[in-house]
Amino acid sequence: MRSFLFAASYWLLSILYVLISLPFLVLPGRAPVTAIIRSYTRSMNWALRVFASIRKDVRGREHLPGGAFIIAAKHQSWGDGFMIYPEVKNLAFVTGDHLEKLPLVGGILRKLGAIVIDTCGGGERKAASLVKGMRRAREEGRRVLIYPEGHLAPIDTHFRYKAGVWHMAQAMQVPVVPVATNLGLFWAQEAHQKKSGTAVIEFLEPIDPNLPKAEFLAKLTEVIEQRTAELVAEARGADVVPATLIPDPDKGTLAVAPTESAA
Repeated sequence: MRSFLFAASYWLLSILYVLISLPFLVLPGRAPVTAIIRSYTRSMNWALRVFASIRKDVRGREHLPGGAFIIAAKHQSWGDGFMIYPEVKNLAFVTGDHLEKLPLVGGILRKLGAIVIDTCGGGERKAASLVKGMRRAREEGRRVLIYPEGHLAPIDTHFRYKAGVWHMAQAMQVPVVPVATNLGLFWAQEAHQKKSGTAVIEFLEPIDPNLPKAEFLAKLTEVIEQRTAELVAEARGADVVPATLIPDPDKGTLAVAPTESAA
């Protein structure tokens, strides 16, 4: 019943907020639509708490720099974006261009200033669309959310962290804030079933964007996976279990934000 009630609220809220956004898509500026989407994600946090009994605990806000920066987040759950988006002002995100094909969503993505990757083209077209989006984000002083694994990882596992986040940090010359979470314990990947508990989102100390690529990716992987394992162990009341590296389901090289970050 808990999962059914949340699913019903998810679709009702999503449809309602999309409809509310529509009149503002033709107006100049992104402030009204951004405010609406922030309200939407807060409403989703409320629905998680009330209907799914998943409470939210945000830690490490002191690690968020002023100005532009990149958030590199662990990706365990469809709900990750809902948890992070309302916590960071002026937030853009990286997403695939397949979302632009969804009814009405494309207009909202463009209005929010999302960095939309050309997933239909080859590597050069993907890189070009990413660079264009990064330049715009840097000029506007935006914060950018990216999931460096590129896929939803089952609990106690991780995918290889991809170099796209390093290239973004190099291009924008901004710090990268890692994010650990244990949300996958309560809302696993895209699962319909929800489990009650307290989901932690923790912002960790920023990483220097000028580290060599291999060192940067090794450090990013280590800090996110170690802290995520600790948060999972804390929720379980058990010992820390290091995450297992698993093969990527495809050969993609760019990590993108999921649908819920844009809805």
